[in-house]
Amino acid sequence: MLHDPELVAETRTWFVKAGQDLGAADYEFTAEPPFLTDIVFHAQQAAEKAFKGFLTWHSTPFRKTHNLEELGEQCLRHDPTLKPTVDRAVPLTKYVWKFRYPDDPDEPTREEAEKALALAREVFDAILVRLPSEVRA
Repeated sequence: MLHDPELVAETRTWFVKAGQDLGAADYEFTAEPPFLTDIVFHAQQAAEKAFKGFLTWHSTPFRKTHNLEELGEQCLRHDPTLKPTVDRAVPLTKYVWKFRYPDDPDEPTREEAEKALALAREVFDAILVRLPSEVRA
């Protein structure tokens, strides 16, 4: 079945952007030392964009937010089987602000960054597999 080409294109754009965040995080592991703060930020961004892509596909408006719990809850209205993925993704929300400002003295550990990126990939894959192949460019 053919879908609305505009909806396909708009949805695909979210996943292209999410993929770029995943790629940026991968690349940041190659720095010496790795840019751990940026990796966890890009992990959050990738999960957020995947959720927004899913909502776009389902023509569900969402507000400008980085809150993965809020976005995930909206996604669950369309596919309750995403609940375990959404629940695991929610803690990534903090990386949109944590470690981003000069008064944040800590930095994530390499293990924390690896886990965040793996989780972001899990979200990306779990959502993309639920969408038509036309969206998966």
